[in-house]
Amino acid sequence: MKYVLVTGGVVSGLGKGVTASSVGVVLKACGLRVTSIKIDPYLNTDAGTMSPFEHGEVFVLDDGGEVDLDLGNYERFLDVTLTRDNNITTGKIYQSVLEKERRGDYLGKTVQVVPHITDAIKDWIESVAIIPVDGEEGPADVCVIELGGTVGDIESMPFIEALRQLSFSVGQDNFCLIHVSLIPVLGVVGEQKTKPTQHSVRELRALGLTPHLLACRSAQPLLDNTKEKLSQFCHVPVGNILNIRDVPNIWHVPLLLRNQNAHHAILKQLNLLSVAAPPDLHEWTRRAEIYDNLKNSVRIAMVGKYVGLTDSYLSVNKALLHACIACSLKPSIDWIAASDLEDESAKLTPEVHASAWEKLRNAACVLVPGGFGDRGIRGMILAAKYARENNVPYLGICLGMQISVIEFARSVLGRERANSMEFDAQAPDPVVIFMPEGSRTHMGSTMRLGSRRTLFQTSHCITSKLYRNSEYVDERHRHRYEVNPELVGVLEEAGLKFVGKDESGQRMEILELPSHPFYVGIQFHPEFKSRPGRPSALFLGLVLAATGHTPTAVSRQPRNSSLIKRKTAWS
Repeated sequence: MKYVLVTGGVVSGLGKGVTASSVGVVLKACGLRVTSIKIDPYLNTDAGTMSPFEHGEVFVLDDGGEVDLDLGNYERFLDVTLTRDNNITTGKIYQSVLEKERRGDYLGKTVQVVPHITDAIKDWIESVAIIPVDGEEGPADVCVIELGGTVGDIESMPFIEALRQLSFSVGQDNFCLIHVSLIPVLGVVGEQKTKPTQHSVRELRALGLTPHLLACRSAQPLLDNTKEKLSQFCHVPVGNILNIRDVPNIWHVPLLLRNQNAHHAILKQLNLLSVAAPPDLHEWTRRAEIYDNLKNSVRIAMVGKYVGLTDSYLSVNKALLHACIACSLKPSIDWIAASDLEDESAKLTPEVHASAWEKLRNAACVLVPGGFGDRGIRGMILAAKYARENNVPYLGICLGMQISVIEFARSVLGRERANSMEFDAQAPDPVVIFMPEGSRTHMGSTMRLGSRRTLFQTSHCITSKLYRNSEYVDERHRHRYEVNPELVGVLEEAGLKFVGKDESGQRMEILELPSHPFYVGIQFHPEFKSRPGRPSALFLGLVLAATGHTPTAVSRQPRNSSLIKRKTAWS
């Protein structure tokens, strides 16, 4: 197994995840099979209980793993299906070591960070690296490892030591280190400063790891004298100093790496030049150029709880992007904090309230994504009501589906006290209830998680046609509340149809309003399986409906055809 390690220095948030994903894309384009591992040094066992405001979205895998959003980048860029074990955390490592200690596996020895924690890290990496993630048999050729955080962080020290040992044990021809750093420009001087990167590399070398390539983030292209200075003080050849400057969209990053012969430097370090082909990034280039040349856009109202940090809905954003490009459009997302739509906001911040409603009314479609807790719920209900009453295309995901049920029960059925037990545990009229198998005492990994099957109850519905008239669909879930099955009959008599259910027939998965052009609620999260060139069917349907086209046209496309078509193909 060959390993490519991506570390970061100077500051966090430089784009190590995109860099690692792009390295994987380029190596895959050279004909190599690639897998990925993300190391997060925090003590949490996984990302499941972390606030979206602090850490961005929680990405959900097929096996139910709640992981860092960078694994979503890996899956989208590399078109692979990862497992929860591809995300290593300090919590997982310490938990596994302590379990061994309690079993007596260490035979009375003093359990220490070195060698027991570092050995556990190495064993985890080597065992996960050989698991195929691309649907083929046998291990991949290269494993790209991203070390989260910044070099010098206390919590990452055991991982750096373990990776130092790993590089020594596998040999120089099997290990390549890429260090991502920042080249700032001070406004007063206007000069590209290399000193922060010099210090970062010095820190890394002091810990026993020497970078083979530098990936330098900057707003503008690096100057030649900047590269020469970096080479001199960081002991990296000028040809191995890569410039990842700001680009119009992240699909350009693999092209930047290719254009700077990053693949050649990596393949040379890994002794793979003789088996790798020149990188074929024709499709990737076409995709980036299509996006850059798009002129028309569609306005999408995103009514959510965590709009203050766009990474909270990263996969939703990417799914909208994939769908819009398939329709030759650019997504123009209007972020609306759900609480700004509420009557209370009109009293406290009237200008903000008016602006939120103006955005909602000017949007071509409305999307209410997932979330937890009761903040902003009344605003989401108002958004769902507006979309339903004004025939505006609506897509409710997870919480967004439950919101549409509550709104329908209140407005159409006249059940004014209809509510979810999530917002009121003693709700007198619970239309959304706590799932029986859920835990009320533990939060982590206690939801209904991962890929689950949804069976279509009829082929005469929008959703079934969007999924090409399939009898079922497998999508990823993350929820602990569900539509009250005892009220399904009453809701359907009033016109709200549940066209998708789980295999037991008791759990509602998809709802539609037949009298509406596009009013869909889904309990699952289709955004997690959307890919560039293969957009999620439901996001594609939403964009088509928003542009006045018939979403069911998707079912008439051949199954093996690309979904990247001109908008006229959907009319």
